[in-house]
Amino acid sequence: MNDLTPIKTTLKDWETDQEVRWCPGCGDYAILKAVQRTLPELGCDPSNTVFVSGIGCSSRFPYYIESYGFHTIHGRAPAFATGIKLANPDLDVWLITGDGDGMSIGGNHTMHVIRRNLNTQILLFNNEIYGLTKGQYSPTSREGTHSPTTPLGSVDHPASPCAFALGAGGRFIARSYDVSKDLPQVLKAAHAHKGAAFVEIFQNCIVYNKDRFDDFTAKPVVDATQLWTRHGEPLLFAKGTRGIALDAAALKLKVVDVIDGDWQAAGVMVHDQTNRGLAHLLVEMPFGLFPMALGVIYDDPRPTFESVLLGQDVKARAGKSADLGKLLAKGQTWTVAD
Repeated sequence: MNDLTPIKTTLKDWETDQEVRWCPGCGDYAILKAVQRTLPELGCDPSNTVFVSGIGCSSRFPYYIESYGFHTIHGRAPAFATGIKLANPDLDVWLITGDGDGMSIGGNHTMHVIRRNLNTQILLFNNEIYGLTKGQYSPTSREGTHSPTTPLGSVDHPASPCAFALGAGGRFIARSYDVSKDLPQVLKAAHAHKGAAFVEIFQNCIVYNKDRFDDFTAKPVVDATQLWTRHGEPLLFAKGTRGIALDAAALKLKVVDVIDGDWQAAGVMVHDQTNRGLAHLLVEMPFGLFPMALGVIYDDPRPTFESVLLGQDVKARAGKSADLGKLLAKGQTWTVAD
């Protein structure tokens, strides 16, 4: 985020005249609308906001936000975002990527923008498939996924974007999904964080991976399968009848039943979003045996890349004057005779 004077805008101020070209029913529509509705609440200025994307369905995003935008190269959006932020640190930079764009060809770029802690919001749309290139399996596809490139079912163990981001040194890790009413709150928390804010958003690909996340997003199961993490609150789900506790002997989490609302007696943990170890345990809970951890899972800021680098440059230039002639004459020089 940036410490700027908020301005007053509306949803209409963030909508472009471009035809939104996603498949009917695509989860990207819901994410787009959530972002467009959230930006006015954050007091963002379209003339000071930049959306940067790579290649993929999600990467059409900059066309549909009335701000500055760059639709860049496959997997390389973090490099562009870094250059933009270093050129003008006051800009509010949002990085849009997908599970293929950000976790495969762009995995190394994603890793470095996170470990450097560039002050940007990184939204990774995870639909567990390559949608734009017609349904091949992606780094996050589940084992057994049938696709044109895995007709017998994928044997790859899927990557976990949040675990990856934590392993890369991320200081803000959050999860939500496309149609969640809580997605705007997650986006606000990401924007408030000073540094690389990584948000994984589960997104329904209506054509190639339809209803993949229904096992925890369908209305009949949300209470039993979603764990929304909130700082300072107990890790409860299933309408408070179940919770997450620590098995101290095995150093791993376990699900416990809560009787008569007494979560303390059941040993339910209180969420601490500054606890990196707890964040690792939460993002790696095997779904099915455990609920899906959503919300702000980890938030522990440290100095941003651009503030340290540009501060270093200012210190190096202190007391010095720019003199190109002196620089050219420094060291060994010679004159070429006629």
